[in-house]
Parts: sequence; C-alpha cells; structure tokens
Amino acid sequence: MNDEIEPSTSSSSSSSSSKEPVFLRARREPFEYGLLPISKLIFSDGTATLGPLKEKLIQRASASSPPSSPLRVDADGISEVLQISIENARLVLDTLAAVLHSDSDPLVSASPQELDSVGADVNYLILFLYIQSYKRLLPRTHKDSVAVADVWPSTSAFDGYLSALSPLQLVRSNSRRFMPSQADEEAHQLSYLQKHMANILALLAESVEGDEEESLVLTLERFEHLGFLIQFGEKGSEGIPLSQATPFFANSDPDMPAVPVPAAQVHDWILQNIATALEHSSERVSMKENGLPNSSDQDVAMADACASSFKSSTCTRNLSFVEGVSKTSIIKQASDLKGSSVKVLNCHDSVIYILAPLRYATVYGCSDATIVLGAVGKAVRVEHCERVQVIAAAKRICIANCRECLFFLGVNQQPLILGDNHKLQVAPYNTFYPQLKEHMTQVGVDTSINRWNEPMVLGMVDPHDSLSHPAGVSDVQAESATCLDPDQFTNFLIPNWVGGESPESTKHNPFSLPETYMASQQKNHQNLGEIKQALRDLQLEESRKRELSNALHIYFKDWLYTSGNIRQLYCLQGD
Repeated sequence: MNDEIEPSTSSSSSSSSSKEPVFLRARREPFEYGLLPISKLIFSDGTATLGPLKEKLIQRASASSPPSSPLRVDADGISEVLQISIENARLVLDTLAAVLHSDSDPLVSASPQELDSVGADVNYLILFLYIQSYKRLLPRTHKDSVAVADVWPSTSAFDGYLSALSPLQLVRSNSRRFMPSQADEEAHQLSYLQKHMANILALLAESVEGDEEESLVLTLERFEHLGFLIQFGEKGSEGIPLSQATPFFANSDPDMPAVPVPAAQVHDWILQNIATALEHSSERVSMKENGLPNSSDQDVAMADACASSFKSSTCTRNLSFVEGVSKTSIIKQASDLKGSSVKVLNCHDSVIYILAPLRYATVYGCSDATIVLGAVGKAVRVEHCERVQVIAAAKRICIANCRECLFFLGVNQQPLILGDNHKLQVAPYNTFYPQLKEHMTQVGVDTSINRWNEPMVLGMVDPHDSLSHPAGVSDVQAESATCLDPDQFTNFLIPNWVGGESPESTKHNPFSLPETYMASQQKNHQNLGEIKQALRDLQLEESRKRELSNALHIYFKDWLYTSGNIRQLYCLQGD
C-alpha cells in the first residue's frame, strides 16, 4: 500500500538521492487570478447543483463538438446553461483562459475574437466553477483600528473592514506581520482542496457498472484535468504531466489506453500527499518562528537566487517578490527574476520597474508609487492600492479596492473593475523600453488591440473574501474608472540601463494612441518647440543669458525635490 501513496519519482530517477523531495502543491493561479464575484457562479452545495449543470453543459457541447473530440461549450452555451449574460459568459471564458495550466488548450491560444466560438473544455469549466466557492485568506485586523480610521477614508457601508487592508495602515504596522505569507496562502489553498477533493473527483469521474465502491472511475484523460488544481513542484515536476507523477498512470503505454482507476483510490492517494505537504509546510513555519535556519525553506529571502542588490527583493518557489520598498527606485529585468510571476507588495513613495516578460503580476497594498510592468501574458491584479500609477502592457488586468489610482494600459481584454474603488482613471499606454516588443511577442500581447477605455465593472463586494457584509450591499455595482483628460496625458520615459540597442529594439510606444491623445501630445510638443525657439531668439547679453539659465535650473531642481523625482536620479546614479 505504501507504493500507492508515494509520488512517482520516474521523472527524476537519474537525479541524486540527496535531491530535495517534491511535494504536491495547489496551483495558486486559479485561486489568485481566477475568482469572479458573480453570484450565479458560486455554488456552495458541492456536487448537488454542479452535477446537473455538468450534464446540461455536456448536452449543449455534444450538439456542437465534433465526434470523438473533447467536449467544449461556447459562450452562448455557458450563458444559457448558467443563466448569466453573454458578457459574463465571455468573461468566464477569458478568465479560464488566463488560469489554465496547459498552454496547448485551444482556449489559451485563441485570439480575443475567437474566445466565444472556441469555448471551454467542459471538465475544466466545471473545476473552474467549483473553486468559485473558495474564500481567500485575509490579513489579520490591525489591533489599533481607531488609529487607522482617519488615514483611510471610506465611502463604503463596511468601512471598518476595508480600512483594515489599507496601504497606509500596512506601512504603519510593519504589515508583513499582518499579511498572510505565500506559504500561508498555499497551505490555505491545499486545505480547501483537501476538504473538497471527494466532490471534485466525483464531478470528474465516470460511472461504471459493478460494485458500488468501485462505481466511479477516473480515466487517464479525466485525471489529467486535475493538473488545473494540483501539481508536484513549482513547474509540475519540471513540466511532466500530472499522471506521470503518480503511481496510477506513470508507466502507461502511450499506444494503449490506460486502465481507469477507482476514484476512491485516487482520493486516498491525493489526501495522503496533501497531508504530507501540509505537514512539511507546518514544519517550515515552525522553524522560522523559532528562528531556526532551514536550508530547504523556500520562503526565506534567497539573495543568491535573485541577482539583486536590493534587500527588498526575494524569491519563493518560482515567484519573485518586490516588497517593502520605500522612497527609492528599483529596477528588475528578466535576469533578476526567478520564474515568470512577480508580486509587488506594500511599496510606498517609490518608482518600480519590472522590465521583463511575465505570465502573472500582482500589485498589492502600495501607495504613492509608480509601477511599470513590462509585458504580462496572462493576468495582472492590482488590489488595495492608493495614489498609485500603474503602467502595464498585458493581456488582461483586474483592479480591486483601489483609490485615486491611474492606469496607463495596453490591454487586449477589457479591464475588470470590482470592489470598493474611488476616483480611478485609465489612459492609453505611454512608454517603451528597448526589449518591450520582444517581451510582448514572447508572452503573446497583441499591440493591435488596446481596450484600455472599455472597463467592465462588477459588484462592490467580493464574496471570496471571508468577511460578513451588510445585506444588499452585494447588489451595488463598483465605481468605474474615468478616462484621463488628454491634456494631462504625458509620455513616461524609461532610462535605458541595458544599452546595446539593436535594429530590432523598440524605439517608440508600440500601441497606437487615440486621436485626441495624439493631438494633445502633438500640441504639447509644438508648445515646447515654440518655447525653445523663443528662448533661442531672445536678444540678451551674455550675463542675462546666464541668469536665465540659472533660473531655469533652479526651478527644475525645485520641481525635482517637490515631486520626489530627485530620488530617481540618485538611484540611477548608483546603478
């Protein structure tokens, strides 16, 4: 029996016996980027509702899918079966595409125009719908709630809750103690799967005749769908299919259909591996709390793993963090990052450049900062930020619970806005750096599509947060974003730290500007040119010219100090 509950080592049989053990993990992407606050998608009764819905989806998919091909349901079918609007059905497809683990799925590679017709694999869609019942792990409440009430003005009916998550409180309270760590979040996700795995397997399994205990079985193809939720190691045991990391299908003949496995046996094996992973996670947390070193602890800052001179940047399991940066500038390029995901957490009064091709990016709890995200091929999430400017070229972005923030966007899908927001503005993308087009090509961002000014607004309350809210508030729509006045639009210049430009280097904004913004930009350039010419034409004595030059320098220096941009010059000088 022991062999049945140990993860397969076939993928690393040639590796050294001293290699770190590989534990089962929850895929964080569906839980962090795949939850939608749409009440009709949240089913708290397990299989009672989703079972019949799956049958309806299969019937609908069977009518349109070619024989012997995986069953897929399009946007119209999702809208009809789930009784949601066609706009929300498209959002379901787009969000599912963002969090699927397999890039070979047609939905992932579909263009925005093709999403409706390509549709979703019914089994992946059911798993996606099931985890909509997940509730996130929240930060602990600040012990001095009165002290923070005056620095986070709230217009919501539940100001006491969201004020506890404000960036200004986070900087006051040394927030790392109050925010869940990545390990806490992943343990919470694993615990959720542990509780619900029986239902999840029941939805994936097929019925066969015979003994009741063996009436549900999982085929190889159905088992592979679990890769949407779980994996071994950060990259799924270096990219091998989930089935090859298990004792059930690891040695299957690719030319012969694998024998289906009883769902109960799969359930026991997964629960054992989850228990082992949670025990390992608990041991690591305990060692850290006791101040004991642990060479296998991947939540500890790993300066050697991240080529960085900044103490604020750490890596954990293929995920890079830029955390706690205050009153400085920080530049991260692809060589500085571990993996293809980044989280910018609790940064204040700073300028942060992440000039790299990414799959996922999160900006959380930041204030009075400018954050540049190079190219993001899956999803960006910006949450609980105040007076932050975000410049991003991405396929999609979600903005939640932000105040007085400005977003310069090059996005292929509608920006999604939800939660308790106030005075948000959106504008077209406004910058470039030499590797930008190359990075966008790598992650699949299309420069011919920019839907920056088409925000999609959902409800104010996010039911995935474990908070109780006043009755009726969930029906209130979130505040949308307004478009930046074209006269206020300016280009953002990124210094070229790398140098060595080639003919293929990006030398201008790759997204086309709308006519009004282009006209305003041309007008500003014209005015600047006229001022320069007027200065050149001034008939002044040499001493008066020096006085004028000195005055201009003084005003410019004053602006550098009052705007805070002087820090960027110091930071760049030190690089």
